[in-house]
Amino acid sequence: MNKFLHFCISFLVLFLFSNNLKAQLKTDSIFKDTVKRKLPFAIANEKKLPAEELAEKKEGVYVTGVPDISSDPVNGVGYGGEGTVYFNGKRTDPFFEYTPYRGAITFALFNTTRNQRELKIGWDVPYVFDSKWRLRGEVAFEVNPNLLYFGIDENSLKNLNYYPAGDSAQTEVKNASYTAYENSLVGANQFYNTYTKQEAILNLSAERSYLKGRLRLLIGYEIAWLKLTPFAGHSLLQDDFNKGLIRGLGRNTVSFIQSGLIYDTRDLETDPSNGVFAELTNELSLKSLGSQFNFNKTFGHYNFYKKLFPKYCKKFIFAGRIALGYTAGNSPFYEYQDQWTSEGSIEGLGGGQTMRGFKQSRFLSKVMQFSNVELRYRFAQFKFLKQGFALSAVPFFDAGGVWNSMDRVLTHLDNLRTSEGLGLRVAWNVNTILRFDYAISKEDHQFFFQLQHAF
Repeated sequence: MNKFLHFCISFLVLFLFSNNLKAQLKTDSIFKDTVKRKLPFAIANEKKLPAEELAEKKEGVYVTGVPDISSDPVNGVGYGGEGTVYFNGKRTDPFFEYTPYRGAITFALFNTTRNQRELKIGWDVPYVFDSKWRLRGEVAFEVNPNLLYFGIDENSLKNLNYYPAGDSAQTEVKNASYTAYENSLVGANQFYNTYTKQEAILNLSAERSYLKGRLRLLIGYEIAWLKLTPFAGHSLLQDDFNKGLIRGLGRNTVSFIQSGLIYDTRDLETDPSNGVFAELTNELSLKSLGSQFNFNKTFGHYNFYKKLFPKYCKKFIFAGRIALGYTAGNSPFYEYQDQWTSEGSIEGLGGGQTMRGFKQSRFLSKVMQFSNVELRYRFAQFKFLKQGFALSAVPFFDAGGVWNSMDRVLTHLDNLRTSEGLGLRVAWNVNTILRFDYAISKEDHQFFFQLQHAF
């Protein structure tokens, strides 16, 4: 009996001990899943996401996408889809508080009533494998029969003038609006400023961070296959090509070795509240590397973001940018309007990225400078269908100009043009920004709907 009692007591003690051990192991497991791991290297505090954005940031993998239904002033009514697959990881990830995502795959499939077609796939992986490296890439194909050309130098700055019905015997209309000028192009002159581009492109880049993530060095490679053709009839592009003023009509292969220096203290790359983004990039194209042309392109821009009145406004941001690009050497004409950055190309002076009150690539020359100022005031924030949304009103002002050489920039300030407007921003789950802008200049009014901020 004593042996049996001893056995029962021993069994009960062992049972309680084993259950306690299982509970402890389960608690430890949960504890490990909820405790944030340490960063493998130091990252500057100013790179940490703002508290209100961090609270809205989702864990895991999710997709944001929008039907791309737009009204572009050049390409007509557009339809298609744009979106991103985000890989955010868990809140226990040491980088969760410091990056908008651990990885992202972007995609776009687009068509317009004026036959612009675009297919694009891109990827971005910050701190890949928990290292100081960031990998980006893009594959894209585009056909666009609506591209505009107004000249290759400071002559593109001239006001829009025309003769009614193309009759030079009539009084010339000067300082015309773009709509009136476009309507005057009839008959053989209908496509005087228009040409078609077909382009396939591959871009790969790698960035290494320094100074606790504030500084990045970049190296990349890009290759593009293009075909550029003017329309039948009287064409300014064909005229300038025949005169030897430009290069690049027909089939082209262009490749680049890319390099860059980036200083970045933004708290959230996709929608900054504070910080600086400054960048200097260079693209070298050489025949010895498979390109048809020898030329060099250098571009620099400085973006500044600052919270205003933080005690009284949850999110009221001053955002400013100043940029300068220079193209030297035996460059095809279309490279004057393409300024490359680590976050994607900036297409020409005019259009939704630079001078929103003027048509895309309205001004073109070897030297291009532009500046933008925005006041981003968040006036509403809410959830709908378990999705987070925030609305901001954005008045803006744009200024810029082109010059034939660097020494003329400071001596010919009359080359500057300006536009202004009002926009609406819809932040969707923190990372996706829907941008609506209405802009006005002395020669045009334009509306844009695009993904992400202009800068």
